[in-house]
Amino acid sequence: MKTYGYVRISTADQHEDRQIDAMKEKEVPGKNIYVDKMSGKDFHRPQYKKLVRKFRNGDMLYILSIDRLGRNYEEIQNQWRILTKEIGIDICVIDMPLLDTRNGKDLMGTFIADLVLQILSFVAENERINIRQRQSEGIAAAKARGVRFGRPKKNVPDNFQEIVKDWEQHNLTTQEALAQCGVSKSTFYRRRREYDI
Repeated sequence: MKTYGYVRISTADQHEDRQIDAMKEKEVPGKNIYVDKMSGKDFHRPQYKKLVRKFRNGDMLYILSIDRLGRNYEEIQNQWRILTKEIGIDICVIDMPLLDTRNGKDLMGTFIADLVLQILSFVAENERINIRQRQSEGIAAAKARGVRFGRPKKNVPDNFQEIVKDWEQHNLTTQEALAQCGVSKSTFYRRRREYDI
């Protein structure tokens, strides 16, 4: 029997330290802690897939909370079934003691764990939906305030049209024209089209 830990953070600017500390408290060896830095919307995550391939019947998996496993109600249910029933591992959700498959393996214990799993899976997916809604509302509000997203538009010099004409008449090489404008080749061509020169 081997002990594993799974850690997931949604974005690169989040930190996995709290989850890793929780794994260490459960004495999960560092080499057996798998970390993904991506959304929990599905299970197409490289480290998670690698971890599942390692599992053998009787192994133990720790996760800090159910939303670290995923944020899709149906897929959480499906993965839980695959891991516990088909592969035969035990799972312990550290912050929810009722979700520890080592306890209550009788009918009542299994029923309670399944019920708690369904509720928490629903909450995890609902939170993902709410996060996306808040993001889109925030973006809309920022746009309404005049906030621009993406790269700022690269300015060209006031004499851009003259530079383009010199370039078209072969008085300037492309490199010379780019140097005078201070822009990349793609920007040069795009701005040339915008000016309709």
